[in-house]
Amino acid sequence: MSDTILTTEISLTDLEDAINYWRIQRPATGEECALSPEVNALADVYAVMIIEHLHAIDLNAVGKEPRQLFDAWRQTREGRHAG
Repeated sequence: MSDTILTTEISLTDLEDAINYWRIQRPATGEECALSPEVNALADVYAVMIIEHLHAIDLNAVGKEPRQLFDAWRQTREGRHAG
């Protein structure tokens, strides 16, 4: 039963893992190595956490796009652990 409980927080470590996942899925492009929109959205949350010295942040405190990206990463991670 506890396996189905959804976390309402993003830890800094999990956010770093999610950013790395999206960096692989959508690598930087162009001569300037611009971040993909996905990585950029998560990097904004990461910056807030670093500046405010947070170890975790509530999912409800982040925008819709970063929350969806984090959820998509979490689903892929859970899929790897299920098999």
